[in-house]
Amino acid sequence: MSSNPVVETVASLMPRARAELAELVAFQSVADFDQYPKSESEGAANWIADALRAEGFTDVALLDTPDGTQSVYGYLPGPEGAKTVLLYAHYDVQPPLDEAGWTSPPFELTERDGRWYGRGAADCKGGLIMHLLALRALKADGGVPVNVKVIAEGSEEQGTGGLERYAEEHPELLAADTIVIGDTGNFRVGLPTVTSTLRGMTLVRIQVDTLEGNLHSGQFGGAAPDALAALIRVLDSLRAEDGSTTVDGLSGDSVWDGLAYEEKQFRKDAKVLEGVELIGSGTVADRIWARPAVTVLGIDCPPVVGATPSVQAGARALVSLRVPPGVDAGEATKLLQAHLEAHTPWGARVSTEQIGQGQAFRADTTSPAYRAMADAMAVAYPGQDMQYAGQGGSIPLCNTLAALYPQAEILLIGLSEPEAQIHALNESVSPEELERLSVAEALFLRNYATD
Repeated sequence: MSSNPVVETVASLMPRARAELAELVAFQSVADFDQYPKSESEGAANWIADALRAEGFTDVALLDTPDGTQSVYGYLPGPEGAKTVLLYAHYDVQPPLDEAGWTSPPFELTERDGRWYGRGAADCKGGLIMHLLALRALKADGGVPVNVKVIAEGSEEQGTGGLERYAEEHPELLAADTIVIGDTGNFRVGLPTVTSTLRGMTLVRIQVDTLEGNLHSGQFGGAAPDALAALIRVLDSLRAEDGSTTVDGLSGDSVWDGLAYEEKQFRKDAKVLEGVELIGSGTVADRIWARPAVTVLGIDCPPVVGATPSVQAGARALVSLRVPPGVDAGEATKLLQAHLEAHTPWGARVSTEQIGQGQAFRADTTSPAYRAMADAMAVAYPGQDMQYAGQGGSIPLCNTLAALYPQAEILLIGLSEPEAQIHALNESVSPEELERLSVAEALFLRNYATD
């Protein structure tokens, strides 16, 4: 990066950033309190509140949201008449999955091969550290030229909508001229990227029942309807032969006209096993950014170890459906439920229940804020032009904020590039990306203040 006071200050702050991220990663802040103590999430929330107060934020508050979690809010006043920018991150994380599969403990930030490993390091506790670094760099170089609001969500990964509902009930709280969502990532390490679209999502639980109780497979198998087999049949109906998602009534032929994603690179990023085919049709970008995608997240059925020779009386599954911009998530939910019910075989009793939903999002990339960010990224990433990419994941709050503040510009940046392996084993963050994006955010705030 070129010589610049902001660049130099951020570089000098990186050891502190690592220490703070280690403290934040240590909280096992999974917002599923059946799995992890609520006190872990509360501890992370209080850590963030203390950090904001230390930076001079006023009106710091722990917001009790309707889903039983807490979001952290703070306000840092800027010069009189200045624009207001809302900086977003979330401190809740996905469960670490199989802790034995981690090379180092998931809740202990560990440096290895030039990266920092730990659950939430990239998604999205690192995003909160990025915001702090940017603000500290500006304070050291003349001050923060805008009013800043920070909101750190406590249940984004669960999709339970606590912060969305709270924002709707208190619409003045998060009002801003521009909103920076620090929860996406560069297309690849070293390539500055803003995310211009997000797929929406819905979660549906399906229950299939066929018998009053399990039966001996030798005595009754062959005629007694097996609920697990019925569930497998209906789940299989959600995919075409090539693996494309097939939900009755839901279009699956949209195309992506932005940044290309080469198949060879995708196979590497996704760590697809040699000889295993990709699923779906169209370009990779079409499939992951512009089209619906169904995933079976879990099935309740007997585990292999300890299984008995029985015909199963009931079985259930949790199904995720990602929907592209232009498709209403509520409509997609109805189509998915209708499909599951219509394709359940043998007259089996079936019930479906929606348990989570988020709308898709498309940004206006022609706005002044995007020009300010492009100029900032040109300094943080010398010789690289800012790129626009889609994101297959969902951030439900984006659409809530867009609806509440239709005049606000929304930018999506972050640390979750492919090597970060968010939601998977051995999640990590690139400290170089944290440094560069912190510089970019600081310079963006300065550029935007004078635009």
